[in-house]
Amino acid sequence: MLTYNYMVVDNPATEAELDRIFRALADVTRRDILRRALRGGESVSALSRHYSMSLPAVQKHVAVLERAALITKERRGRERIVHADGSAISKAVALLDQYEAMWIDRVDQMVAILAANEGGQP
Repeated sequence: MLTYNYMVVDNPATEAELDRIFRALADVTRRDILRRALRGGESVSALSRHYSMSLPAVQKHVAVLERAALITKERRGRERIVHADGSAISKAVALLDQYEAMWIDRVDQMVAILAANEGGQP
C-alpha cells in the first residue's frame, strides 16, 4: 500500500521541475547550502564564508537552488537571506518514493518466483 503526500499528489512535479531539482542536488556545495538553509536562514554573504570560493561563485550556487525552487531569498536591508522551500524537496521525495515502491514490488515478485520454484523441486 502506498502512502501519498497529498500536497505532492495534488500538485505533481513536471519533468522539467524534477530535472532542475536533481541537477541542483547533484553538487555537494549546493546540498550543503540547502542543509544550512533548512536549519535556518543565512545571508548569502554569511554562506560564502563556509566555502573556499568567491562570493560570486556561492551566489551562482544559490541561483541554481533558487531556479530549482529549493530555496527562496528574502531581502533584509542590504542582505539576501536564504530559506529552504520544503515543497520542492517533497516533490523529489515523492518521485524517489515511487521508485522505491517499484523496486520493492520487483523484489517481492522475485521472492515469490523463487519460493514457487523451490516448492516444485523434489
